[in-house]
Amino acid sequence: MIELDAVSKVYRAGTVGVRALDAVDLRIDDGELVAIMGPSGSGKSTMMNVLGCLDVPTSGHYRIDGLDVGLMSENRLADIRNRRIGFVFQSFNLIPRTSAVRNVELPLVYAGDGARARRSRARAALDRVGLADRAGHLPNELSGGQQQRVAIARALVTEPAMILADEPTGNLDSVSTEEIMRLIVELNTAGRTVVLITHEDDVAAYASRVVRLHDGRIASDERRAPDPGSGDAP
Repeated sequence: MIELDAVSKVYRAGTVGVRALDAVDLRIDDGELVAIMGPSGSGKSTMMNVLGCLDVPTSGHYRIDGLDVGLMSENRLADIRNRRIGFVFQSFNLIPRTSAVRNVELPLVYAGDGARARRSRARAALDRVGLADRAGHLPNELSGGQQQRVAIARALVTEPAMILADEPTGNLDSVSTEEIMRLIVELNTAGRTVVLITHEDDVAAYASRVVRLHDGRIASDERRAPDPGSGDAP
């Protein structure tokens, strides 16, 4: 369970302070699929950084399963990022001259897993996203949709409780977007908490809850049935 309690984030530029988040209260329960939306400058990117433990609040409290992130050491935060949160980014963030399977292995390298265990788990993760036969391919030998599947496999390889996806379809065409979103919905249906940062209504339509930000505050928090047209209805 994720809980933000009066979380604010202020960035300083000399003597000027920019309040990117302003006393945000938010709770995301285990197993939810939540889309966080808003225009440019609304606080989406800052929200992603806080949720992903890439940044800490200026004030307020961010808790993961009751543990206050603001009280954690840098090493503990790194461990949370590596083991409890799987990141998926718009630009894929794959290492260009490294095979798909080695890209997927990277979080396990940082975690200190042995080479044989890393390779086995990475291949299993690629199989889960339908790319077992592309394990030896370089990123430039894969389509955009396939590269994002590799990125999702990399996010899954440590078996994290939460997937944090920042504009995961922003570089994809409509067909690849639907494929990736169906995969994300499948992961959520299997029990993973998923938080989508997006500005696209058709992507947010896959979520059962949409949180909209405006000027660093929550403007609306809507729970709804996912759009059957998005392909995720029972």
